[in-house]
Amino acid sequence: MPSNPSDGENGESSKDPFQEMFERLLGSGAMKPGDMPAGMPVDPQQMSMMFQQIQSMMSSSGSGEPVNWELAHQNARQVAAQKGDPSVSEKQKGAVNDAMKLADLWLTEHTAFDEAPVLPGAWSRAEWIEATWQTWQEMSAPVATSVSKAMTEALTQQLPPELSQAMGGADLSGMLSGAGSMMFGMQLGQAVGALSCEVLSSTDVGIPLAKDKCALVPSNVAEFSEGLDLPASDVMLYLAIREAAHTRLFHGVPWLRQHVLDLITAFASEIHIDMDRIESIAQDLDPSDPSGIQDALSSGVFSPEMTPRQEATLASLETVLALIEGWVNRVTVAATVNIPSAPALTEMMARRRAEGGPAERTFGSLVGLELRPRRLREAADFWGYLEEQRGITERDSLWESPELLPTDEDLDDPQGFEERRGLLTASDEEMDAALEKLLSGGYDDGSGQEAYRGSDKGSDGDSPEDEDQGNSGDDDSGRGGPAR
Repeated sequence: MPSNPSDGENGESSKDPFQEMFERLLGSGAMKPGDMPAGMPVDPQQMSMMFQQIQSMMSSSGSGEPVNWELAHQNARQVAAQKGDPSVSEKQKGAVNDAMKLADLWLTEHTAFDEAPVLPGAWSRAEWIEATWQTWQEMSAPVATSVSKAMTEALTQQLPPELSQAMGGADLSGMLSGAGSMMFGMQLGQAVGALSCEVLSSTDVGIPLAKDKCALVPSNVAEFSEGLDLPASDVMLYLAIREAAHTRLFHGVPWLRQHVLDLITAFASEIHIDMDRIESIAQDLDPSDPSGIQDALSSGVFSPEMTPRQEATLASLETVLALIEGWVNRVTVAATVNIPSAPALTEMMARRRAEGGPAERTFGSLVGLELRPRRLREAADFWGYLEEQRGITERDSLWESPELLPTDEDLDDPQGFEERRGLLTASDEEMDAALEKLLSGGYDDGSGQEAYRGSDKGSDGDSPEDEDQGNSGDDDSGRGGPAR
């Protein structure tokens, strides 16, 4: 075969547009001299077959999805298998089952939520992937759509203008969109597969990734226990109590899981893509090198600037994640007083949740969001204070609706929470007494109004002065809700 044409006298490339396309898509070093001669094959049948193969490779199973989910799923399973994924033994299943039963027994007196009617499971890493896969799709789809669109536009701009005509009308944008779908799928699979080797349970990232399920991952629990110089049975029981606490909370608060997922998808749907970064990736991208693709996407393609709406969504998400983790922390501490190693494990888990593992950080860089409960300690202190003041039942009643949940201001000042909320957190007896006094005209002279001001915030009967004072503790989202 003749060799490839050399550059022109002015340094301009005299490469065939097909050769330039392949070098840009497959990397400048992917082709050897003579592999792609000038002029390319002129046989229409050969040309048709070649582009059919390219389109097949870059397609997303013909679905038009932003992620090649099949490739992502396969990649996740391969990563888990490569790192070792033994089947769960009957002995391990029995140990998990016993630990979960004891955990629920110990939790009963420390929360107002009943035991969830869910059978505990012991999962392998592959089983964890299968059980949580639908949630990963839901969380990653919005940002994958943005990344795929941006990469398609950037790659299209990088290709020579003669290419479209030379390809005879082939769907170039569709091919490139398929390539973006494939690349994101590879990276998503890598991240989820790596996470499967780190997570200890179904709720280890703060939310129940597998709806209406409860499980530990024995192989990961065993690795976590190594080097701690603590009894393995203590570690297993402690983690079982945390898992059972999460399960009780999300079962007892049906709206909570979807509320968190809605905040995540709302944030991700407005992520801004760094086009300069995308164009840089497009120039150097070698689809034949999976590790290079992984490194490129992991390096971050998101604009550091967020919209005001994103900032508000992120603040709400971080607060609710902290409230969840703080509540679980508080309940777990109370339920593990008979485990000598519990204080050390509590501190270890707090650091682990605050910092996240390598795979969790990788997933965060992929979707532009890390599920970090940044105010975990403040939230745990808040729940502890409220329990001391009001008791367990009143503490857990704040989970009745999103409007009742504490705000960042409440985490900063737990002592002022009741004053800001008025009768919102009052006991039934206090509520009845205040209503009886109100109906009997006991507040006509203005005395005692501080006891109920704020319980009917923004109602038509409030004077502007009362409304201003009643709203002093609310944030912009209108939290404060109706009185119970």
